[in-house]
Amino acid sequence: MEMQLVGREEQETENTGNGGREMKIELDEGVEKSAEVSSNGGSENVSRLRSLLASKDRDFVISNAQDKVKVSDLQGKIIGLYFSANWYPPCRNFTQTLSAAYQQLKADHGDDIEIVFVSSDEDLNAFNDYFSIMPWLAVPYSDLEVKKSLNRIFDVEGIPCLVILQPESYTDEVRDGVELIYRYGVQAFPFSKQRVEELKQEEKAKHESQTLMNLLTNHDRDYLLNHSGTPDAKVSVSSLIGKTVGLYFCAQWCVPGLKFTPKLVSIYQKINQMLRENSQDDGFEIVFVSTDRDQASFSSYFESMPWLALPFGDPTIKDLTKYFDVRGIPCLVILGPDGKTVTEHGRNLINLYQENAYPFTKARLQILEKEMEEEAKSLPKSEFHQGHRHELKLVSEGNGGGPFICCDCDEQGLGWAYQCMECGYEVHPRCIRAVRPQPSTQT
Repeated sequence: MEMQLVGREEQETENTGNGGREMKIELDEGVEKSAEVSSNGGSENVSRLRSLLASKDRDFVISNAQDKVKVSDLQGKIIGLYFSANWYPPCRNFTQTLSAAYQQLKADHGDDIEIVFVSSDEDLNAFNDYFSIMPWLAVPYSDLEVKKSLNRIFDVEGIPCLVILQPESYTDEVRDGVELIYRYGVQAFPFSKQRVEELKQEEKAKHESQTLMNLLTNHDRDYLLNHSGTPDAKVSVSSLIGKTVGLYFCAQWCVPGLKFTPKLVSIYQKINQMLRENSQDDGFEIVFVSTDRDQASFSSYFESMPWLALPFGDPTIKDLTKYFDVRGIPCLVILGPDGKTVTEHGRNLINLYQENAYPFTKARLQILEKEMEEEAKSLPKSEFHQGHRHELKLVSEGNGGGPFICCDCDEQGLGWAYQCMECGYEVHPRCIRAVRPQPSTQT
């Protein structure tokens, strides 16, 4: 019978007769896996690694060239357990990011770190195709029991997931490795809890000292491009000081961006018209932070925008993407007149409140939320919506609602919505196109 881990509980019993200890890990059907360990902890670490990565008939992991690497050879290294699958696009996307980070980590730190792929692929061919692009090691695809036990031990509920184990005991783990790689990259090394806390404090200090100039300029550039996109059309970053500024992360290849950009253009123009009518000179500005793949795409897309932009390929773009932890586009980050971050959810606020969201502050949003609550009192408690056969009920965060994607306009929503209790269909109240219910054809 193959041994299979069923939990994380470990029992240590004192003295095996030689001054060491015996570690026992509970297994299915009462089977116990034990190993004598010396008092210096070295053998104990090997035992822990074996209990995680080896099985009764296998004491190795493999490379994508099918070379066998003994589990004991990983002792003393930081180990990343990478739970992933070829069939899931976010996994494939993160694998590219992780691969670049891994190669840099290997160049900087040599053999101090290793990653082991724990596959959730559906068949061997999918595993082989996916593993072929990975520069690290893997649990063999055929060892289903070890893969299952690792998922149980580390409570893996979603992929991609990267669990980091420290070599001191291989029990002190950091489970948000995906977040760390996306947010900090190789700067997160050695991925210890202490290093994570240091990075958080450094990040907090950066945000507290944040200014428009240190966000949008670098050693070689202190200007932005205007909407014409010509090389000589430059606007000084310093001219934006004192304004509310939106950083618009988007690209021409992004389908949701193609839908949201025209809406943002309209809102941008309405906000500035409103400010001019109220004799407010500060104004509202937006800076396009492009992730387009080439200069031609950038130039073409930028022509449709009435605001400013960072030059295509400027190194500040990557810095801003990492600094604001931008995971998806379009994304609109709002900076206040003092250069500090007001919100990273500008897109959602535009969808909810249109131009009324300006200046996007907490005080303004509290006013809008109260107004929405009052307006909701006069809304019908249910509606039939054109294009959907079921009755929709009016819900809010307090009675079954929450963040959603409107099935009519495909944009984000929060707060009040009309929701189908049968199939989960949801629309903004403003998107409702009320129709009379159709008589049932069922007998």
